Amino acid sequence: MANQVPHALLTGVRLRSGSDPVDIRVRGGVIAEIAPRLSHSGAQVHDGGGALVIPGLWDAHVHFGQWAAMTRRVDVSDTSGPQEVTARIARHIAETDLEPGAVVQGFGWRVTDWDRLPTTAELDDVAGDHPVILISGDCHAGWLSSAAFRALGRPHQPGHLDEDDWFPIYSHLSDLPEDPRIVHGSIDAAMRDAAAKGIVGIVDMEFESGRTAWPWRTAAGLDRLHVRTCTYPEGLEDVITARARTGDVLDEAGMVTMGPLKVISDGSLNTRTAWCCEPFLTDTTLGDPRGKQNVDRQELIELLTRARENGLVGAVHAIGDAALVDAVAAFAASGARGSIEHAQLVRREVLPQMAQLGLVASVQPAHLLDDRDSTEDLWPDRLDRCFALRWMAQAGVSLRLGSDAPVAPLDPWLAMAAAVHRSADERDPWAPEQALTPQEALAASTDGITAIEVGGPGDLVLLEEDPMPESLTGTAEQADRLRAMRPLATFVGGRITHS
Repeated sequence: MANQVPHALLTGVRLRSGSDPVDIRVRGGVIAEIAPRLSHSGAQVHDGGGALVIPGLWDAHVHFGQWAAMTRRVDVSDTSGPQEVTARIARHIAETDLEPGAVVQGFGWRVTDWDRLPTTAELDDVAGDHPVILISGDCHAGWLSSAAFRALGRPHQPGHLDEDDWFPIYSHLSDLPEDPRIVHGSIDAAMRDAAAKGIVGIVDMEFESGRTAWPWRTAAGLDRLHVRTCTYPEGLEDVITARARTGDVLDEAGMVTMGPLKVISDGSLNTRTAWCCEPFLTDTTLGDPRGKQNVDRQELIELLTRARENGLVGAVHAIGDAALVDAVAAFAASGARGSIEHAQLVRREVLPQMAQLGLVASVQPAHLLDDRDSTEDLWPDRLDRCFALRWMAQAGVSLRLGSDAPVAPLDPWLAMAAAVHRSADERDPWAPEQALTPQEALAASTDGITAIEVGGPGDLVLLEEDPMPESLTGTAEQADRLRAMRPLATFVGGRITHS
């Protein structure tokens, strides 16, 4: 790979806490030797100083462009209603030196605890000539000003937009004019922050055509992370025409590979559109009391079959239990391989079939911290099978942890901590029987790499402390240790990306 160090040597590192130090030689991005003392001749040498070395961490589900854009967005989270949101937008416009007609974006509002839905008119009252685009905290809904509809060439709508109306807009936010230097800088900063947390790779679920965008970025020096980029059904035929198959390298640097076909089969908990076997429990009258089926089973079978026939794996978003049942059935009928994304609400009886089909559960444990109150309000009768990580592990389903950033922070240590101790405040963990051990959480964060060994990838992380010492037996203490971890150094293919 063009941007890898041809020959790197990490000296004096420990493969386990308390073990004797060893040297690790990386050639061509792959571990070539592990021994107590190796020759330094011709190598770029990094003194590990007795640090613990672990496999590089991956985020298995991230919207990276949206995560990077968070530095350019107004924080409207923790708002109690539309009036508080519009007040923040008005203050931002008044206090910021904006060009006339400049786009304003905000992120984080959630309607779960609001007493009404927002309207376009009340946003217009504070937006003026600025196109204002507000993205919900779960990214499944939008709220736009009239100027934003015009800027995007979309028909005006009177208020809150959920998936059907929102996703076509959300997928084209990158088309809005922004200073490319600012965009480049925010992506670079997000990559640096990810590397500082020990991340060596991401599975990017962004709506944009990552197949074309990411090679351009790595050519421009944005190359600190391995990237697997997905396509959505709208871009599937273009990917097929380009003969890009899952695993194919897409850039000269060798950092970008083709990933899965991503299909959003249902909605989300907070937007109350997750497709469920039983109705949501709420006093609000819902048009779809069991949520929303964005893609029915037959269409899903056809999409996954088309993907399989053209060398692509599938990644099916399924948050509700009915969506999970349909997704597993569609994988079985199509013969496709791949993953269930989120798997937030499960039915235990379908998990053995997931394991038999070799399907990965790509889950985001930090969501259980954000969604706890909403889950207790909307799914109080099914709390025991939300984020059912232990059931999945017991059934033999392979787990991969991610963040779904920007919905949750791009922080693998936070995800691991949430998987281990299912609480972020003084309350007891919810459904603690579904927790993972620290060892299981770490193993689910390394893209299937379970050991550092000759022939394995030279994607390595150095830690000053053991993230899971035997002395910590309580899950609260274990989670505190995981959240506090900050790597000393991160290497991608032997190339240092953070120190």
